[in-house]
Amino acid sequence: MKALLLYPCFPQSFWSYDRFMELAGLKAVIPPLGIITVAALLPEDWEIRFYDRNVKPETDDDWEWCEIVILSAMLVQKPDFHALIQKAVRLGKKVAVGGPYPTSVPQDALASGAHYLILDEGEITVPQFLEALAQGRDQGIFRTTEKPDVTTSPTPRFDLLQQDAYLMMAIQFSRGCPFNCEFCDIITLYGRKPRTKEPGQTLAELQTLYDLGWRGSVFIVDDNFIGNQRNVKCLLRELIPWMQERNYPFTFLTEASVNLAEDAELLDLMAKAGFYGVFLGIETPDQDSLQVTRKLQNTRNPLVEACRTINQAGLLIYAGFIIGFDGERAGAGERIRAFVEETGIPQPMLGVLQALPNTALWQRLEKEQRLLEGLGAVEVGDQNSLMNFTPTRPIAEVANEYIDALWTMYEPRNYLKRCLQQCLSIRTNPQLQQNMYFPPGKGLRLVAQLIWHQGIWRSETRAQFWQQLWTILRSKPQFLNMYLGLCAAGEHFWEYRVLARERITQQLGYDPLTVPVPAVEESMSVTA
Repeated sequence: MKALLLYPCFPQSFWSYDRFMELAGLKAVIPPLGIITVAALLPEDWEIRFYDRNVKPETDDDWEWCEIVILSAMLVQKPDFHALIQKAVRLGKKVAVGGPYPTSVPQDALASGAHYLILDEGEITVPQFLEALAQGRDQGIFRTTEKPDVTTSPTPRFDLLQQDAYLMMAIQFSRGCPFNCEFCDIITLYGRKPRTKEPGQTLAELQTLYDLGWRGSVFIVDDNFIGNQRNVKCLLRELIPWMQERNYPFTFLTEASVNLAEDAELLDLMAKAGFYGVFLGIETPDQDSLQVTRKLQNTRNPLVEACRTINQAGLLIYAGFIIGFDGERAGAGERIRAFVEETGIPQPMLGVLQALPNTALWQRLEKEQRLLEGLGAVEVGDQNSLMNFTPTRPIAEVANEYIDALWTMYEPRNYLKRCLQQCLSIRTNPQLQQNMYFPPGKGLRLVAQLIWHQGIWRSETRAQFWQQLWTILRSKPQFLNMYLGLCAAGEHFWEYRVLARERITQQLGYDPLTVPVPAVEESMSVTA
């Protein structure tokens, strides 16, 4: 079988880092781990051609060559996903699809003409699909309620990747999360019982990357790396000597819940293993909203103190924030902005709350008849879309606060100030190898571009750039890479805030930074 595996394009978004990628001569932040794991599940006698369309598009020859097209997508990739299905159908090719988007909304893929839907987790459903092919079936939907044992998952086909196009490589250690946040689809997709790989299995994946020549950052894509704290500590205890024996070829970044701050041993192990940063789902400093959305793990200890504890352990903090929770008081955007300034989190991801398909939030709003007709999953996945439901306070008020907070936080001088503040907050340990590294040959280009744009060309950042650069060289020279990387990412975020403002302006019909909240919008809310 000749299989063409395609990963659809992402639109410009908070996480796309478009301008940063351009300055660094890169194409994408991380590779698509799901579809290269599917590639490892396919029969050895299959011929495979793989393209991450964010890196390089396939050719007409590839379309003519293949017998089947296999796609994997998230909700945000919806436009290119459907375009690829429809092109394959026009060309008379069989199409198989999987990933979070078709798993959550299978009817969309069917409507575009997909023949095979390989849903849920591939360790179980890919063999079902292969059996159907062997039986000569020309279509089918393959699902399971069973959660597979991830210790049986194969090493992804890292050899299919064009490594020098990515900022980081990626691996996965666990699936699932023990918490019960109302808006989150992770527990719907992967369950509340975290399943982990064996330490040796993960080290084998890292060894594969090492043998392929990768040196630099590795993103551990778990939605909550510390969901099973006992198992993750077992991994870290084996990872530390593995890293030491190879002179720290990688540094690591991952996602974790805020209760990471409560476990000093875990923080210490992560630092010793080479972790330089962690993404936290903080969501909001408003305790009432955290209770409403069932994010109770964020209410046990003061969030500012938790951030300081994590910084003191030697980790850079990235964080996600949401505006628009039920019962939210006016001024939520300003409270998020103030929290970000106090903690010095350089890259806060702020989004408007959306109800993802099949989540507890979606089900509750559907029961309350508050999902907006005609939107549903259509707008989901775009951080710049307004709610796909009727909120408990005026939509215009939420939109104004969102854009005002985003615009202010990513004002260039404010952003650069936080980059320095965060690096100065991180505890220094000369015995540890914690830093942000760039792919070989890309770092010098990025620094040269950074100096030109922020230190010479842009007048509003020129003096601040040189003053802060001197401060970091004098006070924390070992964090120079991290600091310069954060500064360079500002080039993306300064473009992104303009894009976000334009998208919200288009949806509202007015610019929220220049026009007060129209009185007519006051009716677009419900009583909490």
